Amino acid sequence: MNFCLRQLGTLEFWETLLDSFGNLGPIAPIMLAMVESFFPPLPLIAIVALNVAAHGGLLGFVYSWAGVALGGSIMFLLWRRLVKRYFWKLASRWPKLEKAQQWVNRFDTSSLFMLTLLPFTPSSFMHLAFGISDFDEKRYLITMLLGKGVMVAMMAVFGQSLVSSMKNPVYLILAVLIWCGMYLASKHFCKRHNLE
Repeated sequence: MNFCLRQLGTLEFWETLLDSFGNLGPIAPIMLAMVESFFPPLPLIAIVALNVAAHGGLLGFVYSWAGVALGGSIMFLLWRRLVKRYFWKLASRWPKLEKAQQWVNRFDTSSLFMLTLLPFTPSSFMHLAFGISDFDEKRYLITMLLGKGVMVAMMAVFGQSLVSSMKNPVYLILAVLIWCGMYLASKHFCKRHNLE
């Protein structure tokens, strides 16, 4: 047992683990980022940091954004094309869904972009609310893809800072500052739009 715990603490162990993950190719990091759209408790920031650590800054960003964009699009289209089209008469009886639909009416494209840009906003609720609303489908998807791209890019910088902090601890301070800034901005935006 002590041997296993000592192994977990070594840098060589983590480098071997990241190399193994990196050798899985693009499907594993894309799927990992995509699953976060279906299972919100997964920490997207940790997933992006893992992808960046295993695949480098550029590929880690591309794989993470592809997964987030694919998962978000699937969830939105599931609510829009399946639930709203075929089951809305039954689903509209639930007060929470009706309240979510009314919540969307306060949003314009720039507010939607800010909502998708911030990493600590509830994206699964956002896909549901906009999916069952009358918000323009194409405008939602384009805005969501752009906002999530900027968000994942910020997270990739955070992940790259964590990787760099193994060699230079100053980058750890930068990573923590980026994380705190994203968290505070998200909390302020959520409070302003009654998302808490």
